[in-house]
Amino acid sequence: MGRERRVGTVSRGIRCPIIREGDDLASIVVDSVIEASEIEGFQLHDKDVISITESIVARAQGNYATVDDIAKDIKEKFNDQTIGVIFPILSRNRFAICLKGIARGAKKIVLMLSYPSDEVGNELVSIDMIDEANINPYSTILSLEEYRKLFGYNKHEFTGVDYVEYYENLIKSEGCEVEIVFANQAKAILNYTKAVLNCDIHTRQRTKRILKEGGAEIVYSLDEVLNKPIDGSGYNTNYGLLGSNKSTEDKIKLFPRECKDLVLEIQKRVLDQTGKHVEVMVYGDGAFKDPKGKIWELADPVVSPAFTDGLIGTPNELKLKYLADNDFKDLSGEALKEAISNKIRSKSGSLVGNMASQGTTPRQLTDLIGSLCDLTSGSGDKGTPVVLVQGYFDNYIN
Repeated sequence: MGRERRVGTVSRGIRCPIIREGDDLASIVVDSVIEASEIEGFQLHDKDVISITESIVARAQGNYATVDDIAKDIKEKFNDQTIGVIFPILSRNRFAICLKGIARGAKKIVLMLSYPSDEVGNELVSIDMIDEANINPYSTILSLEEYRKLFGYNKHEFTGVDYVEYYENLIKSEGCEVEIVFANQAKAILNYTKAVLNCDIHTRQRTKRILKEGGAEIVYSLDEVLNKPIDGSGYNTNYGLLGSNKSTEDKIKLFPRECKDLVLEIQKRVLDQTGKHVEVMVYGDGAFKDPKGKIWELADPVVSPAFTDGLIGTPNELKLKYLADNDFKDLSGEALKEAISNKIRSKSGSLVGNMASQGTTPRQLTDLIGSLCDLTSGSGDKGTPVVLVQGYFDNYIN
């Protein structure tokens, strides 16, 4: 009798060489995974998932643009009108460099910040301070003067930056006039200007609809800035500046362009070289929230911009503890194991509404696996921009 497997899902960071523009990424990824398996002594299996961080994909594509490229696009879109820049996230890496380009292409900006926090949970002020000031943030519009009188200067818990002051100085340093207001209703900006750039990520379609219905004359969102090349720059047709990161003081790395071909090529090469049918995805930010800092990780427009078809959909799982506590509460030992195993073998293709699946996570597979990979690879110096996830699709009976 064969020995029973004792390990379920395993997530491994795979070390790779530093990727440069023009590198053959498919070769590097496949070689790195296969070499790791030989050196570390593990096997590849069907349904393993090879995940590649978006940053090395964008780097290999050379998908970069400069602050001047952003400025030129803004100028063309807004023609020197006062621009309402609304709902940006508070981030030196993610938004400050974009703001630099926007300010360079504008004469005056009315910067409208959501409060008490931005869309991904970075706080300007704590919700307790809002309560104390007896303010309804949904309906109250504050000027910079009113905001300072109520809340003073507040440094971000992790970065030590007062983002209001930081963004104000950044805009001024580009020779652009600035007025700052605080509001949570998109249409509040229309009291100041009818030309708006909405910078929110996941709520951008709704914000645009509200602005247009409210009488805005020019409305663009960040996914429409650099959605085509400016003087040969990088670009992203689907997401524009969304998902971009600071690269140098005057350059950004954009979210990777169309990369379905890349994931299919890696899948094909692994099949050719090992006979195993793996799934492949590109991932950016995971989708999870930090309970202490209240920051929701997902500053990218999606967790995964490209993946093979085996990763479409959501998990189809039964809750073992529900079965043990309810359906089979009178069984134990081998009999319990056998009963649960049979239940799993006979589960239907969809468990929607089935009590035995309640409490399982109804999220997209790519969001779940992408979050696992983001936590595995980290965002610092681990040097593992590829993650191999094994056993993710296994269950109790495999």
